[in-house]
Amino acid sequence: MLQTTFRSLSGFNYRLWAAGALVSNIGAWMQRTAQDWIVFTELTRNDATAVGVVMGLQFGPTLLFLPFAGYIADRFDRRRVLLVTQALQGVLALGLGVLTLTGHVQLWHVYLFAFLLGCVTAFDAPVRQVFVADLVSDANLSNAVALNSTSFQIARMAGPALAGLAIAAISTGWVFIINFASFGAVIACLLAMRVAEMHRHESAAVEPGSLGEGFRYVRERPELIAVMTMVFLVACFCMNFAVFVSSMAVTVFGTGAGGFGMLVSLLAIGSLMGALASARREKPRAVLLLSSGMLLGVLFIGAALMPTYLAFGIALVALGWSMQTFMTTANATVQLKTAPAMRGRVMAIYMGIVNGSTLLGAPFTGWVANQFGARWSLVVGSAAGILVAVVGIRFLVRHRGLQVKREGLRLRFLLAKRN
Repeated sequence: MLQTTFRSLSGFNYRLWAAGALVSNIGAWMQRTAQDWIVFTELTRNDATAVGVVMGLQFGPTLLFLPFAGYIADRFDRRRVLLVTQALQGVLALGLGVLTLTGHVQLWHVYLFAFLLGCVTAFDAPVRQVFVADLVSDANLSNAVALNSTSFQIARMAGPALAGLAIAAISTGWVFIINFASFGAVIACLLAMRVAEMHRHESAAVEPGSLGEGFRYVRERPELIAVMTMVFLVACFCMNFAVFVSSMAVTVFGTGAGGFGMLVSLLAIGSLMGALASARREKPRAVLLLSSGMLLGVLFIGAALMPTYLAFGIALVALGWSMQTFMTTANATVQLKTAPAMRGRVMAIYMGIVNGSTLLGAPFTGWVANQFGARWSLVVGSAAGILVAVVGIRFLVRHRGLQVKREGLRLRFLLAKRN
């Protein structure tokens, strides 16, 4: 079972990438936690909307640069692009750290750095997603995507907890400096890769209108449209955990930085479990995408009703599992259903939806938390989960012949048409 789950690690280049990315992701999650904390508790008076604005500024530029980012991911050497984007992210972390340590940081500074970071990650994110296809064969692509998610969730589990400890021990500013140092790991691993062993794919041709080819490609494929619509709903209204967790931790349960970091880590534990389960599967399944999306609608309501800090933390574990199962399945489905020469542009659209939706969803969710209370912001996620189920069922009924059969108390989903 372990050999199946971790089969992509047999390749030298992927092992290097996984190691460097883990260190860098831990640093990134430490910074994200410190950034949310300083905005929510030090630069504002528990303003969830401000946290949402920071998220929107950080992820919104993905939409602005979407066609260009996808074209670069298909056209240029992805390893070299990553060397540049990772270095720029490190410089931005250093700048914010210096401002914070010297006592000059203001809310508009955080807004500005979030926007600049968003501009860099707009190009970095699709390249990172498609770069996996340069490191493994198509047969192992689904596994590599799941292992990437596993690494990300390990970092998501460790980073916030470490950030909470670091904030209490050495202040918020040093967390940003630690993140700056972490980028050295992934840069060193990129430089050490064996270029001759990479799985090269056909590059995009330089043709008029090629920047918009990704949109035309997706428009002609109902399965990609359905998956991306579902991802939009989840990314816009369900993935705003910086708002959900910070507002619940402070305004409902009255915890400090350590308690906040622990809740984020519990969410990551569930996500890690979901990522490892996904890594064992040979290929993504449409029914799994639908069922995990439906489960989000149920779990968000459950989390909103939790009466204690511990019960809410347990609910976050379940939410993390369902969310990660959905997102990993969606990512692998989109990549495997896309021709290699088009993956960069299609994944740019995918990442534009994942990150850019936050520009709309995070401020709205923060406004709901401010106006009606933190628990009602979780209800927004539940409503989105229900809509995800509607979109998925509609597609599977029309294009895959979905049938639902009852076996005792269990419902079983059957598809007349297989992948």
